[in-house]
Formats: sequence, C-alpha cells, structure tokens
Amino acid sequence: MHPRLKIEDIRTARQQLGDLIRTTPVHELAGPAVEKAFGSGSRPFVKMELFQRTGSFKPRGALLNILALSPEELERGVCAISAGNHAIATAYAARVVGTHARIVMIASANPFRVQKCREWGAEIEFAEDAHAGFRRVEELQKTEARALIHPFEGPRTALGTATLGLEFMEQVPDLDAVIVPIGGGGLCAGVSAAVKLVNARCKVFGVEPVGADSMHRSFAAGRPESIERVATIADSLGAPYALPYSFALCRDNVDGLVLVDDDGLRRAVRFLLEQAKIAVEPAGAAATAALLGPLRNRLLGRRVGLIACGANIDVAGFAQLIS
Repeated sequence: MHPRLKIEDIRTARQQLGDLIRTTPVHELAGPAVEKAFGSGSRPFVKMELFQRTGSFKPRGALLNILALSPEELERGVCAISAGNHAIATAYAARVVGTHARIVMIASANPFRVQKCREWGAEIEFAEDAHAGFRRVEELQKTEARALIHPFEGPRTALGTATLGLEFMEQVPDLDAVIVPIGGGGLCAGVSAAVKLVNARCKVFGVEPVGADSMHRSFAAGRPESIERVATIADSLGAPYALPYSFALCRDNVDGLVLVDDDGLRRAVRFLLEQAKIAVEPAGAAATAALLGPLRNRLLGRRVGLIACGANIDVAGFAQLIS
C-alpha cells in the first residue's frame, strides 16, 4: 500500500504523545557572522529538537509504536537496534509505558549513549556492525517474541516524526524550505509529508553524509538500496539501508537530496556552538552543514528551516570535534 499521511492523523498522534514529548522551541539565527555565512537576506530558523526528551527526535516515533502495543505484547517486552539515539528513546519509551527493552547497540557506539540507555533501565547487548545488529533483533523477535521498535520504518514512526514537521510549520509560517537530516529516512519521511500537507510550495531537502548515502542510492535506483559500510562521523545517520515505507514518503515529498562531508559537519557543529550556543552531535548539525555548503546559493535570501535533531555526545568527543 502506498503510504499517505493525513493532517488529522498527525494531530491525533501529537495528542496521544501528550506530555511524554516536548514541543521544542525554534530560534532564528541572526547577526553579522550568520549573514556572512548564509548570505545577505537569508533567514535560518533552527528547530531545537536536541531539547527533546532523551536529547533527540527519536522518542516521537518510539513512543507511538510502543503505545500501540497490546497488553500481551507489553508483557513480552520490546527490542531495538541503534547506534545510540533510538536506543535511548526506546529505553525511555519502554520505561514510561511500563515494559522491558532489550537493545542491540553497535559495538562502536559512544559510551555516553550506552550509559544513557542503561539509565533508563534497558538491557544492552552489542553487535559488530549495523548489519549484524539488525540480524540479532530479528532473532530476538523470534526467540523471545519481543516487539521490534524500528529506528526508521513504518507508519507510526513516520507519524511520530510528522509531529515535529507540523510543529515547525506552525511555529514558523511561510518557510520557503526545510532541510532534514537523513539516516534511514524516518525523520525525513514524516517531516517532509507534514511540510507538504501544510504548505505544498515549501521545498524540502534531505541531507546525508558522504559516507552513508543510502537514500541517494535509493532515489537513483527507484527502490530502497543498501550500502556496504558506514563511514562518517555522523554515526546517528549511519543506517545500512533504506526501507519501503519511509523511502516512498521521501520520494513523494522531498524536492532534492544533498551530501555533506565530515569536514562540513565539523564546521557546522562549531558554527552552531558559536552562533546558536548549542552543542550538537554531527547528525544534529547536518542540516546546517547543508545550508552552509551545497544549498547556500540555491536558498540565498530565503526563509529556511533547519532541524537540530540531536545532541547525545560526550564532552571529550565534542571537544575533539571542535578542536
């Protein structure tokens, strides 16, 4: 079935999430350094989703999925695969709903994120890489009958991220464009659909790291594609493949895709620290990196929405990024 989201369903989803999710603020960046960086007349608005519960946008989708489980499914518990942000969000969602989470994390996961996940009470095991991690959660579904809370695929995941898009469009009317980071595509799927439902004229651009370009490959092939390995400092955007539901929503609602390299991500992390006074992980700076780089001239003089999608990074790792 071809995916379609409806504005009333997005509003219902936001009501269902209630106080378990924060309506995160939007800040307009301004000043001489901002004007120099983005060009005269450009107006960048940053959706501060790093202030969401657990430090990223991920609880929106994780909670909607867990809230839909039956009492019997909640009794058996949930499982998830993640490099970090979805792991923390699933642990949080499981805790507040009253079920148990077993999380498969990538072996290279940031220790800060592992600790945050444990603080919410999840049981953690490690996999060598993302491909091995996805195989392991498939085993957990079969052997322990746990419900998989997918990091980026499915109708409820897209509805969850669509609540972010709807909020943004209501907070800043008349945006000319919105730039959305892409890992597996779950964030972009929901946000792009919500943006187009509110204002079909608003352009939506997806941004991927050079070393994790599964959506670029999928758009080129006309179907979901995978990558052999993830090679980027933006580990939160390091999904090994795209999947049908989120791919279809992105294909229908995204006007263009761009790539940013690790140096561009580092510059954007530092820029947001200096100009917005926020400390984000590389994935959280991806949209800003796109506007500082490949989309600068194309969106010159426009009102542009940027999503700072997460900030789960340790002090030492952040210091290394900006040094």
